[in-house]
Amino acid sequence: MTKKPTKAALPSATGAKAKMPEASEEAAAPASNRAARAAERRAAIVEAALEEFIARGFAATRLDDIAKRAGVAKGTIYLHFKDKESMFEELVRIVIVPVVERLTTLPPPTGSVRDLVEAFATNFLKEVANTRRGDLVRLIVAEGPRFPAVADFYYREVVSRGIAGMRALIELGIARGEIREKNLARFPQILVAPALTAVIWQSLFARHAPLDAQAMLRVHLDLIFGERRTT
Repeated sequence: MTKKPTKAALPSATGAKAKMPEASEEAAAPASNRAARAAERRAAIVEAALEEFIARGFAATRLDDIAKRAGVAKGTIYLHFKDKESMFEELVRIVIVPVVERLTTLPPPTGSVRDLVEAFATNFLKEVANTRRGDLVRLIVAEGPRFPAVADFYYREVVSRGIAGMRALIELGIARGEIREKNLARFPQILVAPALTAVIWQSLFARHAPLDAQAMLRVHLDLIFGERRTT
């Protein structure tokens, strides 16, 4: 005859199975909360770093000031970044790189190359020149020579991608006969010169001589593509 399990044995076996999901959920919840809090602290540190770098410059910015602005202990910063340079690199990746990637992703070449270039430069002026991103670019221009590692990083992550995108547009324009000067492909910097000029001009001379960057861009494109005909 088969021996029936005792009443004491049933709860222990079934109870263990019933509690396992609850224990797992309880363990997962704190881990998820910790991850969320860590992400919030990291975002606060990056935001504080942006403000401090722009206000003080790269050289004068101290981790103590960033920690104070972010509302965290200085030691918390080292949980996320090894030093000021790595923090600045993260800032560039978050603030600038996505914009450059978006602007340099070429759509199917259905319209004219001039239209593509004008759209790129217009969006650059809108999203960079007159925003905090522009302040960050101006900071790199001002302090890059004293901090080659920062300049090198910015070149790799931002400038080289922008140059590649502009060169591709120029080569497309040459192939279509829209651009006559074939040597322009050697110097794609020329194509975006008005946008970069606007970034620098905005902070230095705008109060003396406001610049209509959009109008300057149109004149610049007329020089490259020929004057746009109106009907």
